[in-house]
Amino acid sequence: MSSSSSTYEPGTHSVAFVTTPDDSSAKKLAHLLVERKLAACVNIIPKITSIYDWEGKINEDNEVLMMIKTRTSRVDEICKLVKDNHSYSVAEVISLPIENGNPPYMEWLSKSVPEDAKK
Repeated sequence: MSSSSSTYEPGTHSVAFVTTPDDSSAKKLAHLLVERKLAACVNIIPKITSIYDWEGKINEDNEVLMMIKTRTSRVDEICKLVKDNHSYSVAEVISLPIENGNPPYMEWLSKSVPEDAKK
């Protein structure tokens, strides 16, 4: 994909969101994701508050939010890596497709995350 000759195909990439209990857990996961080329970049957003119903009780917890930029085709692998390395019994991994973006950034994202694990 060249920023001057191609247009972006909406949905090729996604942003995945993961919450963790603390900064060190988020950094550990982020390093794994980038090292394994499942993510081009992971933003770690500290000090969020999550309010949720768990096993019939309303909970309020401080958490850390991870924003993971990746290819849509790699989200299932991200889910597996997070499940295998997360302290929560039910880890949050949700994703949204990227519809548009800065062409040079989208090109960098494509180069940073191979289409599949074989590359």
